[in-house]
Amino acid sequence: DEYSHLSAYERKRLKNITENAKFFAALKLHESAARLNQIATKRESHVTKRPKAKKVEDETVRRRSMRLLRVEPVEIPMLETPARPGAEEIPQVPAGPLPMVPEDQAENSKWTEALLGMWMRISELKVDDADRGTPDIKRYQESLSSMVLSEENVRKVVKARVCSMAIHPSESTILVAAGDKWGHIGLWNVVSGWSEEGAHIFIPHNSQINCMHFSPCNPAHLLSLSSDTLRCGDVTRAVFDEICRSEENFSSFDFLEENASTAIVGHWDGDVAVVDRRTPGTSSELSADIGFRRTRTVHVHPVNKQYFLAAGSVDVCVFDVRYLKAKGNNPVSSLTGHTKSVASAYFSPVTGSRVVTVCADDKLRIFNSKNIQVLLILKKKPNKKHKTSQPKPGWAIWDPKQEHCFLVGSMAQPRQIQVFQDTGKLLHSFYNVDCLSSVCSINVVHPSQNILVGGNSSGRLHVF
Repeated sequence: DEYSHLSAYERKRLKNITENAKFFAALKLHESAARLNQIATKRESHVTKRPKAKKVEDETVRRRSMRLLRVEPVEIPMLETPARPGAEEIPQVPAGPLPMVPEDQAENSKWTEALLGMWMRISELKVDDADRGTPDIKRYQESLSSMVLSEENVRKVVKARVCSMAIHPSESTILVAAGDKWGHIGLWNVVSGWSEEGAHIFIPHNSQINCMHFSPCNPAHLLSLSSDTLRCGDVTRAVFDEICRSEENFSSFDFLEENASTAIVGHWDGDVAVVDRRTPGTSSELSADIGFRRTRTVHVHPVNKQYFLAAGSVDVCVFDVRYLKAKGNNPVSSLTGHTKSVASAYFSPVTGSRVVTVCADDKLRIFNSKNIQVLLILKKKPNKKHKTSQPKPGWAIWDPKQEHCFLVGSMAQPRQIQVFQDTGKLLHSFYNVDCLSSVCSINVVHPSQNILVGGNSSGRLHVF
């Protein structure tokens, strides 16, 4: 009661000081210190004297380690160490549904409501994709040249390294979601720039968010995959539902149907699983061993949804989901030639007739998914000074508006995001020496607008 006027921090500090004092008092260090001080203050005589022979009984017995002698200590009471206050544990996200409340809700609740309300409104508008075809390369290249990066379109949206991103398909507002390595999801209304309502952070996961997608049939749903959970953020109900939970480490997922009711999920240990959102519970419908040591990305064919592409250690294979079983799965076809770990593999967006892969041997490969032949190998010569290859393997993604072009972050100076044609031709490089000074290994392109978002290792997003 006498310390009731102190704050919680001061009371805790006073308690720690008291416990530490008791602990050191129990050790009786003052007696040992006095003895050492007495020995140190003795002055030896400068007169050389012949040392007298000591009696045997007066000789000091040399100390021996009782542990090495394997002798149990006798009649030596153990000092009781007082309990020490431990470090505060990081709170864990519980299982089950979570309210869609950002970490700064107490201070910026009105701005949060504005952001979520905007997400709900733009999700109700139907995106018109009529008469939308693949533009010719010349027109496409002109559209790339018109895309620029300005200072107001650069913002730190999450606290740590960006591991995944998704962009809302709305044609009226630019809404970007970014997932970082701590399980945080940052939502950014790019039009709002640096205002208070522009970006907010939510914490629906305990670990790194490896993959995110807005639902293709209902963009009010944002699905995110961490190491142990697949969640669906439903803005209409303001809740993060739990779809699937497992002790296995999830790596990536993709939808098997247009209605996004089922998904194929990759595991870091090499397996894949089929998840159905319509069934009760949080377990998968099927777990299949596809013979991989590691599965990094999975991607479903854009036309023939029964086929999916899996990329692993040095394996890139196409499987038929209809014939998956627990053991003994054989691929429909294999894309060979990789000598090191494969970071990603994706079908081309319109017909799926091409596959682009990124490998740790610093090569980008383009395969014809029909004939499974290597059409292109891109390899930049190492820099003689720094001995680093360019581009650095990250994720190479197809532009959903162009069947024959893909993008990848580059280590080249100035830092840039490069656009290649499937013939190997470099079409365009996105860069801005004033606003972009880091490698954007994670990128996402708007499905209908000329908008590119690049994420870096510090949680910063760059919007061209």
